[in-house]
Amino acid sequence: MTYLPDFLDFSASILHQALRPGDLAVDATLGNGRDAVLLAESVGQAGKVFCFDIQEVAIHRARERLAAAGLLERVQIFRAGHERLTEHLPPESQGRVRAATFNLGFLPGSDRRIITRPETTLAALAVLLPFMAPGGIVSIAVYTGHPGGQAEGEAIAAWCGSLAPTIWRVARYEQVNKPVNREVLYLLERLGEKQASAKCLPQTLA
Repeated sequence: MTYLPDFLDFSASILHQALRPGDLAVDATLGNGRDAVLLAESVGQAGKVFCFDIQEVAIHRARERLAAAGLLERVQIFRAGHERLTEHLPPESQGRVRAATFNLGFLPGSDRRIITRPETTLAALAVLLPFMAPGGIVSIAVYTGHPGGQAEGEAIAAWCGSLAPTIWRVARYEQVNKPVNREVLYLLERLGEKQASAKCLPQTLA
């Protein structure tokens, strides 16, 4: 028995806690559909999950997984890069997305030469932020063991570190004693007005 969760299990638990029935969510890297199933289960029948992927094989696998779980009607899938999400998200969803997930790298069981890249991932994150609701969570799973993974990880780390602390709370979760093929999870929470105001107050010693 272990008490410290795997970084993907930890991400799943946070995303599930953030979502309520009727909410909106984004799966920016659909892949095999595991994250989409979690999000669709969490938003309930009245909610909606918007999913993005450029690979037809990913969309096919994810549709099968979602259909088998009886969740396909809660999901809208776009064959498009996540950097184009503003072209597909309804305008009325701005400021209303409660959870979004990025599972970076390559699609397991497919062409490993097709990977997420820093320039498109950062572009997607930048355009996503205005869509996030107060209290909304963005989960970013970074894999560094494949070609290009280390560079993308460094770019994500720098970008996360640049976010305004009065608007975003950013946490990092990783197994620090894993020297190779490191996996890092970034969790971003959009602060509400009261939380943001509290961060601006001077701190006093007890």
